[in-house]
Amino acid sequence: MPRSQRSPLLLAGLLAAAGVSHFVAPRTFDAIVPRALPGTPRTWTYASGAAELALAAGIALPRTRRVAALATAGFFVGVFPANVKMAVDWRGRPAALRAGAIGRLPLQVPLVLWARSVAKNGEGRS
Repeated sequence: MPRSQRSPLLLAGLLAAAGVSHFVAPRTFDAIVPRALPGTPRTWTYASGAAELALAAGIALPRTRRVAALATAGFFVGVFPANVKMAVDWRGRPAALRAGAIGRLPLQVPLVLWARSVAKNGEGRS
């Protein structure tokens, strides 16, 4: 399978794994939900996990790939504040954990670009 055909499936797999992890280990995600959001952190954890699973399914299906990939790019931008909160909250953690939290911040850029690329390459394909 050429790389261009694998890319959407890899992105869908990443989203599916992340979505499942929101339900398997929700406390990890509860802790990074920005306090400014209304409702409980657990609600946001489950909602974002469900969104990731829905986006994964949309990207996996050629018919919905373009729209789902564009929504995924927006989703990656939307969860950036949670990654910032994690980096700030983890300032006192051991160096390796702190580096991981800080390292997540610039990773959002290639994730957004990847999703946009999948959307662009998904146009007109079925």
